Amino acid sequence: MSNIPAPQANIDSRILVQVAAQAAEDKKGEDTRILALDAADSGLADFFLITSATNNRQTLAIADEIELRIKRQYGIYPNSVEGRRQGEWILLDYIDFVVHVFLAEKRAFYDIERLRKSARPLTPAEFDEELKAALAEKTRATRAKSDKVKAKPPATKPAAKKTAPAKAAKKAAAKKTPAKSAKKTPAKPAAKKVAVKKSAAKKSAKKK
Repeated sequence: MSNIPAPQANIDSRILVQVAAQAAEDKKGEDTRILALDAADSGLADFFLITSATNNRQTLAIADEIELRIKRQYGIYPNSVEGRRQGEWILLDYIDFVVHVFLAEKRAFYDIERLRKSARPLTPAEFDEELKAALAEKTRATRAKSDKVKAKPPATKPAAKKTAPAKAAKKAAAKKTPAKSAKKTPAKPAAKKVAVKKSAAKKSAKKK
């Protein structure tokens, strides 16, 4: 079963450059430099990692170690690899950054650093310091945002309107009122009939 993790989304390209630079240093790459490229002049890539080797076997060892570490740690493969057969100039293209592993004489001949005049050259140590500062700033911004969310009071639901029950009570009262009046009104004519009967009985007694 493979131990290689699945590719992780949104990996900062600077972290991958840092891993590649460390691999080059561990394989005794010489004069390793990271060029922070000018956005207007770089095309797709943000960084070039350039390192030198003393022989073809070492260029292959450095390139293989860089590819293996990024694959094992992040599950990411280079988009393309060139020059591995000759071993004089091996190029690993990771889209956001490009690795150049040169034989020392080939590096001097092509002189990429001079061609990229607008780029800012950094040693791996300088690059690490800038990366740490950037990640710390990102962490502070994330914490500040989460603190704002926590401080925000929860939204309260508006109180339910009481108009509907009040209207229903009024309707019930209106229904009861006619019923009461309907029951009481028939009692009055009955009382009148009794009185009429009594007066008629009195009159007939007098006549007798």
